[in-house]
Amino acid sequence: MVRSYRKYEFSSSFGLIYSPTSNVVWTRDAFSGASARSTGAGRAYVGANEEVLCWDVKKGQLLSRWRDGDCRAEVTAIAQCAVQQDLFAVGYADGSIRIWDALSGNVIISFNGHRSAITHLVFDLAGSRLASGARDTDIIIWNLLSEAAEFRLRGHKDQITGLRFIQTRRSYTQSPRTDDAVEVAAEDGNVGENYLLSTSKDSLIKIWDIVTPHCIETHVAQTNGECWALAVAPDGNACITAGNDGELKVWSLDTKSLNERAGDDKNSKYLQSQGILHRQGKDRTLSINFHPRLDYIAVHGSEKAVELWRIRSAEEVQKSLARKRKRKREKAAAAGDPPLHEEESVGIANVSDVFVPYVVVRTGGKIRSVDWVGHRGSKTMQVLAATANNQLEVYSVDATTRAKKTASAEAPEYSRIISVDLPGHRTDVRSLALSSDDRMLASASAGALKIWNLKTRNCLRTLECGVSLCCSFLPGDKIVLVGTKTGEIELYDIASSALIETVQAHEGAIWTLQVHPDGKSVVTGSADKTAKFWTFDVVLEEIPGTRRTSPRLKLKQTRVLKVADDVLSICFSPDKRLIALSTLDNTVKVFFTDSLKLFLTLYGHKLPVLNMSISSDSKLIATCSADKNVRIWGLDFGDCHKAFFAHQDSVMQVSFIPHPVEKDEQHLFFSASKDHVLKLWDGDKFEQVQKLEGHHGEIWAMAVSRTGETVVTASHDKSIRVWEIGDDLIFLEEEREKELEEMYEATLATQLDKDQDHDENAEGSHTEVAAASKQTIATLTYGEKVLEALEVAYADLLLMRDWEAQRVTNTSLAPPQRNPLFLALGNVSAEHHVLSTLQKVPAAALHDALLVLPFSSLTTLFTFLSVFMQNRTNPELAWRVFYFLLQSHNSQIVASRELKATMRQMLRSWESWVEDEKGRVGFNLAALVWLGRGIRSREEVTRGIVEEDDVDEKVQRGMKKRVFANIA
Repeated sequence: MVRSYRKYEFSSSFGLIYSPTSNVVWTRDAFSGASARSTGAGRAYVGANEEVLCWDVKKGQLLSRWRDGDCRAEVTAIAQCAVQQDLFAVGYADGSIRIWDALSGNVIISFNGHRSAITHLVFDLAGSRLASGARDTDIIIWNLLSEAAEFRLRGHKDQITGLRFIQTRRSYTQSPRTDDAVEVAAEDGNVGENYLLSTSKDSLIKIWDIVTPHCIETHVAQTNGECWALAVAPDGNACITAGNDGELKVWSLDTKSLNERAGDDKNSKYLQSQGILHRQGKDRTLSINFHPRLDYIAVHGSEKAVELWRIRSAEEVQKSLARKRKRKREKAAAAGDPPLHEEESVGIANVSDVFVPYVVVRTGGKIRSVDWVGHRGSKTMQVLAATANNQLEVYSVDATTRAKKTASAEAPEYSRIISVDLPGHRTDVRSLALSSDDRMLASASAGALKIWNLKTRNCLRTLECGVSLCCSFLPGDKIVLVGTKTGEIELYDIASSALIETVQAHEGAIWTLQVHPDGKSVVTGSADKTAKFWTFDVVLEEIPGTRRTSPRLKLKQTRVLKVADDVLSICFSPDKRLIALSTLDNTVKVFFTDSLKLFLTLYGHKLPVLNMSISSDSKLIATCSADKNVRIWGLDFGDCHKAFFAHQDSVMQVSFIPHPVEKDEQHLFFSASKDHVLKLWDGDKFEQVQKLEGHHGEIWAMAVSRTGETVVTASHDKSIRVWEIGDDLIFLEEEREKELEEMYEATLATQLDKDQDHDENAEGSHTEVAAASKQTIATLTYGEKVLEALEVAYADLLLMRDWEAQRVTNTSLAPPQRNPLFLALGNVSAEHHVLSTLQKVPAAALHDALLVLPFSSLTTLFTFLSVFMQNRTNPELAWRVFYFLLQSHNSQIVASRELKATMRQMLRSWESWVEDEKGRVGFNLAALVWLGRGIRSREEVTRGIVEEDDVDEKVQRGMKKRVFANIA
C-alpha cells in the first residue's frame, strides 16, 4: 500500500508590524474627506512581508490584512489614489502590481509587467493611470480603465528611485461646438498630466512626454554619482533630488513653458538647478516628503533621525538678505573700505536662504519610511515614522517657532505621542516554546519576552528580559524559564508579569536548556563548557513587615557535567534514560541520565551540531549542523542510518513530533534552516515529505506541538508563522512530480520572457518605448485555453455552416453530430464558446495571452472576431483583440491574402458600430442638455422667490430693498 502523509499548510503569521522593504502610507480614519470628524490619529498602511497591514495608529489595533494567496513575494511599494481614496496600488518583489479595494479588502486588478521588484508607484490626478518604476530600470504606464499597460519607457540605466506626474494648466481646450481651441480659465478642472518626472540610481533625472512617448529632457541630478530620492512641491513648480553624503539638489520646474511646448524644442530647458543643500547626516538619503499644507519638508536617511526643513516665505527671504546687506556694510565700514554699491550689497537669494534646517527628530530605530500625518492643528505638525526595528512612531513637532534669532536659541520641541510596538519584537526572535496544552506560545528576543495566545494570535504579556538565547515553559505553564547571553537564568511569572528570580548560573552564554521529562528538574548548557542540573524547590519566604509567608519557586543546582568544548544543544530521551549533548567540536555525546557516564559519541558532522532531537520511541536521534546536513542515528549502537544534504544553508533546528497520535508518525521530523525553508522528513524512508516556503529571512527558531498538529517558526523577517495540518494528503510520487512540473513551468516562462525581451532589443536596441509585456505561467495557460477553444470551435463552426447550407434544399435534414464539449456546456454555439473563453482571460493578461497564439491561428480568430462584430456581441473586446493583433503581426498580416477579406469585413462592421454608438451618445448628450436646462430654470425660479422673501424681511427691519432686473 502506498504511504500517505498529512499535509501541512500555512495558517497565519503574526508578530510583524512593518517590513523595511516597503513604505508607509497614512490615511484618515474614514474615506470621507477632510471634513469628516474623527478623534483618532488615522490609519497606517504598511507592507508586512507578502501582506499589507492596516493599523489604527492611536489604538495600535490591526484593522485589516490584505493577502493574495497566489503571491509569495514581499510588498515593496504602496500608493494611494487621491480621487478614490479606498483604492491602493501595491507593488511586489516579483514585479507584479495589485490594485486593492480598502473597503472590501479584495484585489480589483492585477498587473504583471516588470521583471524585478517594484520601487515606486504613483497615480495621476484623475486616478485613471498608474506609473510604476522598478529595479529593472523600466517605467510602465498602466491604464486602470482598460486594465492594460499602455507602454514601457526605457532610458534609465539603473533602478528607478522616484516618479511623479507633472501637473500643467491647460489654457486652451477644444470647443464643444467647433474644432477650434478656445481659451479657458486656469481652474482645477483644466489640469493636465501629460508629462512624467523620473529619477534613477544612475544619477539622471528625466522628463517624459507620455502623449507621444519619449524623453524630452535629461539632466545629471547628483554630483556624487547616485540619486536616491525625488520630491515635487505641492504647487508643482519645484522639486528636490537627493543622493549620497547628505546632498540635496533643488530644481525649478517651468510648468508654464512645458504646457506651451510645441514639438521638440531642444533649446528649451524646463528643469533648472537652483543650488545644493547638505543635510546634517552624511548617509544616503532615502526619501523626501513635502508637507501638504505647511511649508516644511521631511528628509531622512538610514539613521535614527528625521530632519525637518522649513521653507521661508518671500518676506523672510528679503529680511534675511537685508540682514546680510547690513552686515556687509558694517564690515566694510570697520575695515575702512569704500561703501558698496546697492547692486553689490543686495546679493541674490540662494537655496540656503529659502530652505533652512528646522529640527532633527531622533527616533527609536533606523528610519525606513516617513509620511506626514494630516493633523488639523496649526501650532503642531505630526510625522509618522516606520523604523527598521518593527515599530511605527508618531512624533509631534512644534510649528510655532519660526526662525532662530541667535545661535544659542533652543530648537523646536518635539515628542513621541503614539507608537505601535506591542504586537511585535524589536529584534529577532531567537527562541520559541509552546505550553503543555499548546495554547500559549513564548517568544524570546534580545530584551523582550512575549506570551501569545496561539489561537487568537494576540500578545498576552510583554516582559523585559536580558539577551535571551533559549526559553521554556515549566510544568503547569505558569512560569517561563529564560537563558541569557550573560549566563543568567531568569524566571518569570506569567500571571503577575513579574520577574521571580535571577540566577547567575554560568560564566558564559546559556545556549540551551531542557526540562527533564518528569518535570522536576532542568538542565542548562553553556559556553563555559558545562551542563548544570537544577531542581525546583518551593521555599516559604516571609513577607516584609508581616508574619505571613508566601511560597516561592527556587532553582537548586544538583550536578555539573563538564565537557571539553562549549555545549550548544541538550536533549533528553523520552524514556528518561539518556541525555545527549552537542559540543563545539562537531560531535554529539550521549550520557546516561542517572550516572552521567558516557554511552555513545557520534562523529560525522563537519561543522558544529546546532540542534538535535530524539524520537518519541527513544530509538532515533536526528542532528542538524552548520554544514547543511541532517543525520539520522540509532541510539542502540550509535550507527549513522542516513546523512543527507537537507538545506542550502545552516540547519538551525530539528524536531521530532513529541507525542504522535499515530504510530507511523513517530519518525517524522521537521528541520528549519537559514535558507528560509521549513521541511518535513520521513526518518524511516529518509525522504523529504514536504517543503514549506513562506519566510523571507533566516529561520532562527521552531516549536512543534505535542501531537504535531501545529508547527510554529520564527524568522529574521520578524514574523512568527503558524503551519497547521490541512485536509489534503501527500503522496511522495505525486509531490515529486508536482515539484518537477513547477520547475519546468517556471523555467519555460522565464525562457519565453527572455526570448521576447531579446526580440524587442533586436528590433530596436536604443528605443525608448516598448510594449509592456511579460510571460508568466498564467498567461501561458490562458493562451493555451484560447488556442484549444479556437481549434474545437472552428471545426464546429464549419460543420454547422455546412448543415445550414444543406437545410436550404433539404429542410428535414437532421442536425449533425457535434463535439460533446458543446453539449456539456449547454448546447452553446461555437462563437459563444470562443467569446466566453476570451472573456475569462483577465484584461491585464489578455495581450500576453494573445502573444502565445501562433500566426497560423489568426485566420480562425479573425473569423470569430468578425462574427462578434457583426452580431454586436461584446464588440469592445473584439476590437481590442483585433487591434492588438494587428499591431503585433502587422507585416505578416499585410502580406497575407487570406486575411484581407476578413479584415475588410471586420473594418466595415466596426465603422458601422462606431457610427451607431456616436448617434446613441449624441442623443443621450442632447437629452442631458435638455434636462439640465429644465433643472437650471427651476433653480432660478426658486432662488428668485427665496431672495424676494429675504428682501421683504430686510425691508421690515429698515433695510433698503434690493431691485432685481428680471426673474427667469
